[in-house]
Amino acid sequence: MKQINQLAALKVIGIGDDGQGSLLPQYIQWIAESEVLVGGERQLQFFPDYSGETIAIKGGLSELVNRLKSEVEQGRKVVVLASGDPLFYGIGGYLSSKLNVEIYPNISSLQLAFARMGQSWQDAYVTSVHGRSMKGLAQRIDGKTKVALLTDETNSPKAIAKYLLSFGMTEYRAFVAENLGGTDERTGWYELQELEEHEFSPLNVMILTASKDALAGKRWPMGIDDEMFIQRKPDKGLITKKEIRVMSLAQLALQPDSIVWDIGTCTGSVAIEAARIARYGEVYAIEKNEPDLQNCFDNMHRFRTDITAIQGRAPQGLEQFPDPDAVFIGGSGGEMEELLHVCCSRLRPGGRIVLNAVTIENLYEANKAFKEEGFATSITLAQIARSKPILNLTRFEGLNPIYIITAKHQESGEAEEKEGAASE
Repeated sequence: MKQINQLAALKVIGIGDDGQGSLLPQYIQWIAESEVLVGGERQLQFFPDYSGETIAIKGGLSELVNRLKSEVEQGRKVVVLASGDPLFYGIGGYLSSKLNVEIYPNISSLQLAFARMGQSWQDAYVTSVHGRSMKGLAQRIDGKTKVALLTDETNSPKAIAKYLLSFGMTEYRAFVAENLGGTDERTGWYELQELEEHEFSPLNVMILTASKDALAGKRWPMGIDDEMFIQRKPDKGLITKKEIRVMSLAQLALQPDSIVWDIGTCTGSVAIEAARIARYGEVYAIEKNEPDLQNCFDNMHRFRTDITAIQGRAPQGLEQFPDPDAVFIGGSGGEMEELLHVCCSRLRPGGRIVLNAVTIENLYEANKAFKEEGFATSITLAQIARSKPILNLTRFEGLNPIYIITAKHQESGEAEEKEGAASE
């Protein structure tokens, strides 16, 4: 059970943009009786006649916690003001993990926005780009019928619309609610193209909606057909084939929040399919050939996956990526031993590395390198043939056989068993 600081509780009170008008009389009384009032500068301005000490929140929350703890230890009554619901992307969650607090929520900006729309919101996907990057937003929201976004001055409705349009997400309409609860409140519906021409108040909530019919033609199942990808011309075919791609992805055992590396991404087919599985994770790709990398970028936007792709010859360049949960290697560029050493040393516990090899020499070299790194391997030889019409008949045409090598950290039990077998 979590141990809570037994000092007197400080009160965290949610407040709306209409200031004292949004508060219950009891809350106003608590504020009047307090000795220290904490909040953003805009919130403190709602109480010009406050007689106690005020502390404006300007960042540095750890420093603020120390200050608040000191005030409470001295027996002073402290009230913290927070926008809307303090536990909804607010300061309340952080303070409650550090101090003994009582939280009194107000109506959140999101509740007000949906109220102005006149629509329910229990089925909405809620996310925030307030104070954080938009990176990955496209793959997180793709296919969702209702999306609520908390924005900021940089990630404004205009910037979000431009970002979404770059991924062709024209099926969405936007409801933007500004200064909710304030005297200058404004709401309206917009097409994404219209948003690029408008400026909005920094205090806004953006809600995206799309009908199921509009989304119907915008979805791709796992195992996207090879011909759907933009590929090098005239030498088409430099792509991990659909059947091999699906088998390799299954071996990677991806989770929704996995961090994935795709080494030798070429068209980006594996990275893109991985990003559609690990929607809330991150996918990093590296490709040595500039034209292939451009195809990867074009495919990324076509299939609405916001991956990070760079030009480079692995293992150089991998130091820029965070440690992975899964690594796919479609090409080693002749640096097998060094590359696998980097991948094995960086792989997170429980992760997997999947390598596709075309030749028995690469199969032998990879399997040997993995064992030297102390990794356990399993190998699948995939021999796939596709049907092909011949006049009014059907024949089968074989694809190149592929060795799918899956490597993972060797468990202690496995190592002991192998050592015991070797000593017999």
